[in-house]
Amino acid sequence: MTFIPSSVAPDPIALRHGALTNPHGHGFAVIAGPRIVTGHGMNAEEVIDLFARVRAQHPRGPALFHSRYATHGIRTVDNCHPFPLGRDKRTVLAHNGVLPNRVHPGPYDWRSDTRIAAEDYLPRQPFGSIDTHKGFRGLESWLGSSKLLILTVDPAFDQQVYLLNESNGLWDNGIWYSNRSYLPWSQRYGSHRRSVCRSCEAVDVHRVSRYCTTCGWCFACENRFPHCECRRPRPRGPRHRASNPPLALPVVKRPSAPSP
Repeated sequence: MTFIPSSVAPDPIALRHGALTNPHGHGFAVIAGPRIVTGHGMNAEEVIDLFARVRAQHPRGPALFHSRYATHGIRTVDNCHPFPLGRDKRTVLAHNGVLPNRVHPGPYDWRSDTRIAAEDYLPRQPFGSIDTHKGFRGLESWLGSSKLLILTVDPAFDQQVYLLNESNGLWDNGIWYSNRSYLPWSQRYGSHRRSVCRSCEAVDVHRVSRYCTTCGWCFACENRFPHCECRRPRPRGPRHRASNPPLALPVVKRPSAPSP
């Protein structure tokens, strides 16, 4: 997830690096006066090119770009960030990380956790107004280590940009990135890049299993525990061992005694 402040030019090379690492859909939002222009797609190059054109037309508005690495929900354009807050197009949000279980999809719900939060949970303001210290800190605490970016032109809000858990990301040349995926792979983690979890970006150089010790991500099937596809249910009931068939002993014919 990338935040581009007002009058700052986006870095398309950095966006392409992030898209390669997070290939499951892309989207952007640009504040253009009284409205927000958004775009979504599964093809990274097409979405990045469209974003560059829209941003060039509205260089003074804050903007965001997001590339998704799916953890919940199907891989479709409908699950690409950003999402309208409560289906109100005046406010959109994007998220990086894994949200709490409260907004995880249930059976037959193909939405991502962020989409569920945007459509069903956060519009009720469960932590109060984010324009208050209590509401802002409450939402940050609920997010855990993940990051949330909100752009709005709704006059009910005091600001146009809300960046929650900003300290968990990093600033580079005036642009904020939620993690290091905007860098070339060789520059991200040095000699520890094979020990990096692609879900939460935690580095565990002493990892002794295939699971991330921070979030439970499986390095083999790329799913979070306990949804690891490597774990197969054991058959119940007594175990039947295949028994070897008895060996057939050879029949030895003895020569008959000679007749007198």
